[in-house]
Amino acid sequence: MLRLEDLAALATTHATALSAKAHGFELGGRPFGGDAAPALMGVINLSADSWYRESVCLSADSAIRRGHVLAAQGAAILDIGAESSLAHAARVDDAAQNSKLLPVVRELASAGHLVSVETYHPSVTRACFEAGAKVLNLTGTERTDEMYRMVADHGGAVILCHVQGANVRDVADFDFGTDATAMLYEYFARQTEVAVRNGVERIWIDPGLGFYYRNLQDSTVRIRHQMGVFLNTFRLRALGFPTCHALPHAFECFEDEVRSAEPFFAVLAALGRTDLFRTHEVPRTRAVLETLKVW
Repeated sequence: MLRLEDLAALATTHATALSAKAHGFELGGRPFGGDAAPALMGVINLSADSWYRESVCLSADSAIRRGHVLAAQGAAILDIGAESSLAHAARVDDAAQNSKLLPVVRELASAGHLVSVETYHPSVTRACFEAGAKVLNLTGTERTDEMYRMVADHGGAVILCHVQGANVRDVADFDFGTDATAMLYEYFARQTEVAVRNGVERIWIDPGLGFYYRNLQDSTVRIRHQMGVFLNTFRLRALGFPTCHALPHAFECFEDEVRSAEPFFAVLAALGRTDLFRTHEVPRTRAVLETLKVW
């Protein structure tokens, strides 16, 4: 059971990190990080294998409609992916990803929306940025210098996801270590250095809590890990970069009310001072964050 005493102890133990301020930047005329209010990233899945059915769009037209709706509901960024990260999902090569992504990216970007593309393929990154995308949601660790330079050349931003493997589809067991946050801190210190060296000025860091590691399938272990990372997120901001979190589902706890899971985890992420919330449930999560402001 999470107690008020636990939160007090966390704040006391890491008091210096609690006052750390993340770097702010502007993208598409909107401020992010720094003193800016937390922002929402709405999800559009172009893969039929994606678990969250409400976000799945099987045609370009339906994806474009969902993008307009998410923006109207309060999403500052629209995150589009063409390959599910689930272990059993079909692999989608770069050509097939581009055929699905490009019509949607072009239309939504031309309508003035900030578009993010979730991929680990350089060719997909290049094509989507040329089509108008402004954010790379990077879910891999190979050929990153090449992709960072693409982001920099287009004046875009990157979300650096923590991935223990070549990419999100090649992860196996998660290495917890003694302090998961300390491990994440070291990982992002290295990755942000590489990104900055390649000219990227706009960066979010994302602990990658939604990826399919084999030893995180036990619900108790996984949820405890996710809750701990959310609450400790403020320690990562000491790196100087704003943070992004993909809000998880915890079906084992929420069952028929699984669509309430992401708004619940948003509370923990907000307490940890998250800057960007990636969610399938934009209006519900927005309402939670608005309510937290009342305190």
